Amino acid sequence: MLKAKHGFSFIVAAVFVLLLVACSDEVTEITEVNETGMKVIEEGENMPKCTLENEGALVYALDSATAYACVNREWTSLNGKDGQDGKDGAKGEKGDQGEQGKQGEKGDQGKQGPKGDDGKDGEDGTDCSLADNGDGTVSVTCGDSTIMINKAMCGMEPYDPAKQFCDARDNKVYKYVKIGTQVWMAENLNYAYLQPTEELDSSSLCYNDSSEYCNKYGRLYLWSAAMDSAGLFTENGKGCGDGVTCSVASTNSATLVRGVCPEGWHLPDSTEWTTLFAAVGGLSIAGKKLKSMSGWNNSGNGSDDFAFSALPAGERNFGGIYINEGSYANFWSSTEYSEYGTYLMHLDHVDYAGVNTLSRNQGKISGLSVRCLKN
Repeated sequence: MLKAKHGFSFIVAAVFVLLLVACSDEVTEITEVNETGMKVIEEGENMPKCTLENEGALVYALDSATAYACVNREWTSLNGKDGQDGKDGAKGEKGDQGEQGKQGEKGDQGKQGPKGDDGKDGEDGTDCSLADNGDGTVSVTCGDSTIMINKAMCGMEPYDPAKQFCDARDNKVYKYVKIGTQVWMAENLNYAYLQPTEELDSSSLCYNDSSEYCNKYGRLYLWSAAMDSAGLFTENGKGCGDGVTCSVASTNSATLVRGVCPEGWHLPDSTEWTTLFAAVGGLSIAGKKLKSMSGWNNSGNGSDDFAFSALPAGERNFGGIYINEGSYANFWSSTEYSEYGTYLMHLDHVDYAGVNTLSRNQGKISGLSVRCLKN
């Protein structure tokens, strides 16, 4: 329990110091922040010990949406209860007795010292409350004072680990969603992969070469870039590209291909896309269920029942021309069809309810969207 105003001042100071540290740290985990605003745990019963070494530490429990502070070796909830009445002040000490008069025929008796003042009443306790702001921050109000605590930090941006994650490579925050047994990114990847090699043009682009489209739709990736053909992050997709057979990405391979995805995520293969379609009701209705509720031409908007929010980002075709913005959404898989083509997931504004998995000759040199799947 938080008591009086002195306890709150200690927590405010501790939170302020931690927030200063958070401004310069990068976050790489989804549910834990190291040396930043606060440690986030799934269940409150798994709290670490509150010891002298972690005095002032902050922990946020997702199951109860409650923040705790380590104060005087005891975890203190920031969901404050009613403050207790202050105790009566200590009673003043009695005055010293006056000196005894000297013995004389009629010596005067020393006077008694002045009476001590009564102690003052203690201050009233302070009520505290906690509110989730929905933007990765929590507001803690005690009496007339309110402070804001970041659940987690991605560079300088707060985020909520319960529904977002941080790509530490460029400090971008992405939404994620669980559908069936899988956890998918709920928006398109927007990481600038620009690694041309002598053999492979491994690159990513913005629709119409304009950054405003990257901000809206994410980037469009050549398959070589989606596979990380330059081997920046892993060796699994190194050397994969147009005109090359890349066996690691075959349908029968059990090896995950991280590709251009953030750490802990990977480029889905065709089987994993099929699992997604089954989880939302099958190929005949998956398109409507997965598409965003706005932005599609010819009344082709979806219902977005699972918050996947597929956007009609269009593509850069193998001739280098940008086409079909507002009409098509195409997502790479790591599974090859041939040395020139791969399997991909295709949504369009005409067959608005369904989804197509296509094999495309010469498809590897097209620029398509990427959605990553959690490992």
